[in-house]
Amino acid sequence: MTTARHLATIDQLRSRPFPGQRGRSDVGDSGPGYHIAELSTSEEFWDDDGTRRAIVEEQYEAERDGLAVLLAARWGEPQTFSLWSVFDRGMAGEEIPDPWDILSSSVPDVHLWRADGLWIALGVSHWDKELPFQLLAVVTETDPP
Repeated sequence: MTTARHLATIDQLRSRPFPGQRGRSDVGDSGPGYHIAELSTSEEFWDDDGTRRAIVEEQYEAERDGLAVLLAARWGEPQTFSLWSVFDRGMAGEEIPDPWDILSSSVPDVHLWRADGLWIALGVSHWDKELPFQLLAVVTETDPP
């Protein structure tokens, strides 16, 4: 998917109403107060010694950073928001609202903007060493915890 398409998807999510319950959408997951778009997904790494995985991780982070530059032209420099403590708090039993709970289990940090009453976040998801990387965009009305 191209950068122009990523921007169009983010713009589409910003104008789309939030659903009443969690479910799949045409671009990812949505739920009360949030949309998560899977902008791009790598291949899985079943037979990789770690070299290819490291290269793909760098590519996905570079793609996120390039998209962040374009979004910064719209909304200013992003905050970098670590989700490690959010994940840790959720594991300790604290109730973390979605989409932050969903994100914290696979995204270490996000680039975050506040625009027109919504939070917009970009992050690179990686669930496990054999599973693919994903470039995610999030639009939510829920404040980060």
